[in-house]
Amino acid sequence: MNTEKIAAKLKLTGQLQELHGQNPFKVKALINAAYRLDKTDINLEGKNIEELAALEGIGKGIASKIYELQTTGKLEELEEALSITPIGVIEMLRIKGIGPKKVGQLWKELEVESPGELLYACNENRLVTLKGFGEKTQAAVKKYIEFSMESKGKFHYASCEATALALVEYLKTQTGSAFISLSGDVRRKSIIIEKIEIVAAVSEKEIKLENFINERQIPIQIHTCDEESFAQVLFQTTGNSSHIKQLETFSYRGDLNPETEEDLYAGYELEYIEPELREGRGELNLAQNNNLPKLIEATDLKGILHNHSKYSDGMNTLAQMANRCRELGYSYFGICDHSQSAFYANGMKPETVLEQQLEIDELNNKMASFKIFKGIESDILNDGSLDYKKEILETFDFVVASIHSNLKMDQEKATARLLKAIENPFTTILGHPTGRLLLSREGYPIDHKKIIEACAANGVAIELNAHPYRLDIDWTWIPYCIDKGVLISINPDAHETEGLLDLHWGTAAARKGMLTKETCLNAMNLEEITKWFESKKTKTKQ
Repeated sequence: MNTEKIAAKLKLTGQLQELHGQNPFKVKALINAAYRLDKTDINLEGKNIEELAALEGIGKGIASKIYELQTTGKLEELEEALSITPIGVIEMLRIKGIGPKKVGQLWKELEVESPGELLYACNENRLVTLKGFGEKTQAAVKKYIEFSMESKGKFHYASCEATALALVEYLKTQTGSAFISLSGDVRRKSIIIEKIEIVAAVSEKEIKLENFINERQIPIQIHTCDEESFAQVLFQTTGNSSHIKQLETFSYRGDLNPETEEDLYAGYELEYIEPELREGRGELNLAQNNNLPKLIEATDLKGILHNHSKYSDGMNTLAQMANRCRELGYSYFGICDHSQSAFYANGMKPETVLEQQLEIDELNNKMASFKIFKGIESDILNDGSLDYKKEILETFDFVVASIHSNLKMDQEKATARLLKAIENPFTTILGHPTGRLLLSREGYPIDHKKIIEACAANGVAIELNAHPYRLDIDWTWIPYCIDKGVLISINPDAHETEGLLDLHWGTAAARKGMLTKETCLNAMNLEEITKWFESKKTKTKQ
């Protein structure tokens, strides 16, 4: 084992011991020795303990650890520390700007166990109020994690869209061609992207990307062609392999060089299939029978449900959030601050709930033709019950029930916990059903069919959390929800006014799942959704 690797092992040992609150003097000795070794080219091979101890800054205790690593390839102290530390927490130790003590604080106080969970905590402003942190630290941590995640070669769609659209305009200006379009995963609005694909009816030598700003260094692939074959190449590079392969079983009777993709699909005697749907998941059969749904549009949404304010862990006041919602052209706003069990998110005590509801009444009296609904994001407790007693729950217009703690469940436990919450008469919407964080946390396993069927039986809507790191429920389950008559609520889970714009990402994912305005809860107008909430509340009194 070379000096560099030994230094890394000693450093990690010291970090883990500090994380677990062990002897600070031993921790300092390990970290200092690791630093010295890392900065030197000294050859440690062949040296006995006495020779190692004689090295500057090492000493007998550290020398014995180095000798153990050289002779066994392991360090018992390190192995013990690793065995009691989640892998994700170990990964967090690599984040610049926070040391082992702060990582331990995040782990113990916020129950954050991976860089991805930490990134989401940053987006919910949970680090700001922690002792020893603050807005600057939170911003630095967020920036570092985003960079690290993206360097692994996968990107959230939300981090790619602006760059992709800018590239199209850049190429149109540079080449003077109008035959340039997004393609591939970005055009299908896939939730995870590995590269930006472009189809351009120009020659390769016309394309020069030296001056194009690609801050996130997203891989770019440009398919060049002539204008005659533009539609064909665009079609071939947009649909995924399943869509293209399935289409090959259909007979083509159209023009060999169709001018548009609409002409191409018509040549197969099919309805035009929107790019988002070209996933090989039954869209071709629907198109063959002229039965494709009219996909939901962002303009179909009439209100924004599930939002947070300074009453819990939001960055803006209730009034600021509601006013921004109204400025965006919506007719209602649902506030859903965290419930009391969410201590990590400044969850509201019953007296705070009352305070907020009084403010809502005051604001509603001032806002003509616009309404703030009294909601709550109630934690689903470990046994499946909702946070707060009945007397508090019945004061809300609607309840979003979500799991935020004790996430390490098997499918049986997770499903049972959710089923009990769904059967609670106060539950209006099931929030982010799997708790996943894209590229960071898979989420707890659930029996989706049982959950969706239970929501159907109990008249509970399911959230499509529009935050680009969640997009949960996954769009692939939306058709089953529609089939069972379960409404989908596209919710931004906004923690600041800018977060309200996340509806854009949720709508994109909803379209992939063939959601229509008729099957979307917050596509109801104010009068319709008021009646729907009231009908749900009636059931709580029966």
